[in-house]
Amino acid sequence: MPLVAISDREFMQFQRFIYDAAGITMSNGKQALVSGRLAKRLAHYQLDSYSDYLRLLESRSDPAELQMAVDLLTTNETYFFREPKHFQLLRELALDAREKRQTMRVWSAASSSGEEVYSIAMVLADVLGDAAWEVLGTDISTRVLQRARSGHYPMERASQMPQDYLKRFCLKGQGSETGTMLIDRALRQRVQFQQVNLNAPLPKVGSFDVIFLRNVMIYFNLETKRQVVARLLAQLRPGGYFLIGHSETLNDINDTLSVVAPSIYRKA
Repeated sequence: MPLVAISDREFMQFQRFIYDAAGITMSNGKQALVSGRLAKRLAHYQLDSYSDYLRLLESRSDPAELQMAVDLLTTNETYFFREPKHFQLLRELALDAREKRQTMRVWSAASSSGEEVYSIAMVLADVLGDAAWEVLGTDISTRVLQRARSGHYPMERASQMPQDYLKRFCLKGQGSETGTMLIDRALRQRVQFQQVNLNAPLPKVGSFDVIFLRNVMIYFNLETKRQVVARLLAQLRPGGYFLIGHSETLNDINDTLSVVAPSIYRKA
């Protein structure tokens, strides 16, 4: 079936749709991305245009289809141990918690397909062993959360992972699974995944010592960034750490945190 062309007007309507649904500001020039990702849904419903598909979504007759559209339009690209300085800090905090015999709770607030969550869990398991620690991973996309729970990844995603962690916490795929890896079941059972829309009031998730919100603010406009960060900081314990992507900043977004290093902030 030939790809249905998306008009500028339809594209603007989908920009509005993903902003309303997820607070994500989709930049201009992404027509090919939208049509490429949604074409199969048009074919599935035998629709002639993207306007028809949008009408289907706006009718709210099928919540699962609404979630499907959000899943398809939210970009997710990540790998293990991205931005090593953050994991060095996490290790130091875990060593401190071990010394003081304190529990440690860490939240990966835009966890995508789970690489960040398992990277965090490996550090905590290494330092704290079976002691009290928890990792929560949340994302708006049910599709990536399903992948995260499975813990099954292409081997190239682990290029930044310390070799001893690869041996201790991962199983190497063989036969038809060659070129892939599976996170060890014991580690998978120590983490939790939950669907959360950061652009809406948060469910009861408790308070955390460290919150990762990395490489997601680039999709939000200034007002949405302020609201999302304020929501998350309400869940951060006093003295807790807030980590963002290296290409991001909290300038003009929040002035209640102190800067520890680029992309690393601390609550008073």
